Amino acid sequence: MQQTVRGSVPLHRRAAKRKGRISISTILMYIVLTAWSLTTIYPMFWVINNSFKVSRDVMNNSFAVSWNPVMVNYTTAFDRINIGKSYLNSLIMSGSVVILVLLVGGLAAYVLARFQFRGRRWIYSILYASLLIPAFATVVPVYDLLIRWGLVNTHLGLILPQTAGNLTFAILVLAGYMATIPKDLEEAAFIDGCNRWSLFTRIFFPVARPAFASTSIFVFLWSYNDLFSALIFVNKENVRPIVALLSEISSQYGTDFGLMAAAVSLTVVPVLIVYLFIQKYIEKGLTEGAVKG
Repeated sequence: MQQTVRGSVPLHRRAAKRKGRISISTILMYIVLTAWSLTTIYPMFWVINNSFKVSRDVMNNSFAVSWNPVMVNYTTAFDRINIGKSYLNSLIMSGSVVILVLLVGGLAAYVLARFQFRGRRWIYSILYASLLIPAFATVVPVYDLLIRWGLVNTHLGLILPQTAGNLTFAILVLAGYMATIPKDLEEAAFIDGCNRWSLFTRIFFPVARPAFASTSIFVFLWSYNDLFSALIFVNKENVRPIVALLSEISSQYGTDFGLMAAAVSLTVVPVLIVYLFIQKYIEKGLTEGAVKG
């Protein structure tokens, strides 16, 4: 028999009716998310749309949809301002920063997460405190060191400062994830004859792969978009990353807004595509890696 409440409809019908009802909070949530997505997606659409217009059309009516797109801005970006070379410089620098941060930060995180030693809490305190230091406060001493070492306007002149700047974040995220790995797994590896290096490369690195993936993504994006360091440490054309190229376009070709929109599109779109494909690793790495600190 169907269970019913006296003087009311059957329980299964009440449950179905409750499921079909949309609460006010849900409606408000969707309204806020829609408004937020429009403020994020529309500016990107506006830039890409204007990249297919000549500068005159951008100035006269920048909000109109480009029904007759032109490719002159993209051909100019590769021919006149050599954006391909800047792309290569950005990939070399940002890729090197990611490799160094994961290697050094991974080993440091492994030591902090799995070893008990005097001063361990002090190291954590120093790492957290270093996050409060703004980047521009260290520009003068870092630039002085680069001059002494002869690394200004070289790839290493940007790789080393960015590596040092991203190490704290990487160590804290990776150490938090590694602290959640069961000790039984470590003891079993020791019984099988693993040393510390084999334990890190064969056990901790594969198990902590989501944390390494999310860390590498954030470090790459921060390094790729670091205009402040690029303008100071590497200002020569042969080592100039793509974000510094945008600044030069705005100064040399300040009235060519179509070219500027094309350069911005070429800079941002590849990063967005990569992010869409690896978004699941970011979410998994941050949620599971934040269990312990």
